[in-house]
Amino acid sequence: MSSRGAGRVLRDRNAGLYLAGVVVSGFGTTSMWLVAGVWVKSLTGSDALAALTVFALWAPVLAGPALGVLADRLPQRPVLVGAGLVMAAVLPVLLLLDSADRVWLLFAVLLVYGVCGTLHEAAEAALVPQAVDGRLLGDFNGLRMTANEGVKLIAPLLGAGLFVRCGGASVALLDAVTFALAAGIFALLRVPEEKPERITGPGGFAELLEGGRQLWGSPVLRPLVSAGAAVMFLAGLNGAVIYAVADGVLGRAPTYVGVLYAVQGAGSVLSGLAAGPLLRRLPDRVFTAAGAAVFALGVGARALPYDAAALAGSAAIGAGLPCVLVAVLTAVQREVPNAVLGRAAATANTLVFVPNALALALGAALVALVDVRVLLPVLTVAGLAVALLLVTARPGAGAEPRGAGARRAAGQS
Repeated sequence: MSSRGAGRVLRDRNAGLYLAGVVVSGFGTTSMWLVAGVWVKSLTGSDALAALTVFALWAPVLAGPALGVLADRLPQRPVLVGAGLVMAAVLPVLLLLDSADRVWLLFAVLLVYGVCGTLHEAAEAALVPQAVDGRLLGDFNGLRMTANEGVKLIAPLLGAGLFVRCGGASVALLDAVTFALAAGIFALLRVPEEKPERITGPGGFAELLEGGRQLWGSPVLRPLVSAGAAVMFLAGLNGAVIYAVADGVLGRAPTYVGVLYAVQGAGSVLSGLAAGPLLRRLPDRVFTAAGAAVFALGVGARALPYDAAALAGSAAIGAGLPCVLVAVLTAVQREVPNAVLGRAAATANTLVFVPNALALALGAALVALVDVRVLLPVLTVAGLAVALLLVTARPGAGAEPRGAGARRAAGQS
């Protein structure tokens, strides 16, 4: 694997600062993501409610197109800073969570978490192409994935340990501090942002649909986003049964989920480092299909009653999913003009992650009805089918060559 692209990205001051902010905020986010489910499980004893914590976190992606319009209309750097400060102020509310009848506080905070995260993602997607060479977008997005997922090597274990020793409120405070620090780092960015364009055409609902029009009208983006949505639906079902895997398949305590997530993070670190070079060498569809297949095989391994199989499966899941997500995001940034990139990226996130959120809710019900050792092999077959369809489907007529969208956008700036 060549490190030339990664080195060029890391030598850039803004890219380095941004990746540092991702590491800091990602540490708190990953800890809180795991602990939220364990916290609810310990208070209520319910696997279904524990799974719904992740659903609450992802549900705000439904508002992605509207938040994407907001990201296009506002200066993106202040949006990144403001989202971090809002979460730093909201998370201490969880100091009041001390009994099962106050679990609603956690779900409310997670919904705010999701709104800020969705807006942050849209603003970032619009900001990055203004700071990074279009030929290096895959490398940057891969490194961002590595930074974001790499914290899973230690954050879940430390978060679980802090929860056991000091309780969930201590993890919430840690997350608040990391958000405040990340906001300070993002404030140091010096990106020559383009001034948001004044909207002169049709507004309202037409504005919300513009991002979807950009995606659906592109023969390059349409199959990638569709495959991403299908894979993330399967990932949501897989994520919803993770506590049942720890308990019912492996006979472990709920905190063992932290070990599985840590190994998954290791797989994501390696995948993120390889994403940029591989995207330059492989067609988008092949790269995406390979990621879907690796993910699917990892899911199937979790059905086996052995720790080694579960850990190997977690590593494969961690390696496969980033390939799909990096490919989709990079293609959107490359193909969509800057003026509508925020809403197009947010719409892509909605189309990809709404199935994930719905699957988390469905999985919370399925875990009570279907043996997880039956469900996981079914998900494996479905994931392999998605990969096969992606590489065998006939490419859309009139597809633009690689990089055409980025060059078109650059010509308009």
